[in-house]
Amino acid sequence: MNPSLSESPALSRRGLLKFSLCATAFLTTVGLGASLSGCSASSPASGFAILRSSDLPFLRALIPVMLDGAVAVEKLPAAVEGTLQSLDHDLNHLSPEMLKLTQQLFDVLGMTVTRGPLTGIWGNWENASGDDIRQFLQRWQNSSLSLLRMGHSSILQLVMMAWYKRAESWAHCGYPGPPTV
Repeated sequence: MNPSLSESPALSRRGLLKFSLCATAFLTTVGLGASLSGCSASSPASGFAILRSSDLPFLRALIPVMLDGAVAVEKLPAAVEGTLQSLDHDLNHLSPEMLKLTQQLFDVLGMTVTRGPLTGIWGNWENASGDDIRQFLQRWQNSSLSLLRMGHSSILQLVMMAWYKRAESWAHCGYPGPPTV
């Protein structure tokens, strides 16, 4: 007879809750430690209102993967930079609490000590392949930890909203643009 999940000590609810609590405490501690130690730059990168230099390697690696198939290869660099500008604009209009949470997410993804275990990408974002990034996104999307699923959803929504609000994205999805008044 096969034991049920509730009978298996390795997969018990209590064990999962303990693991989730420990993971949350770890991420909070690392994020707070990075903020207090100055590991995460608080000043925006040149040309941006909110996005920091430490956020850009992750986003510049992620955005091309997310836009795969929606943008011609020769237009991809301009699309990435345009999406970064739109994302920066959107972040500049978030509530202070939401902006703080988003920056903590970017900090966790940018720090070497948390990036490897949480994403499976042990090196720099610049060296990650498209497949590595797709695996990271899938890992977070299907994670048993709600914190990682929420992180996936946040990243996906932020980047997709920043891209699809741009006029150059409309033709791909068949949107003719807003009506002229």
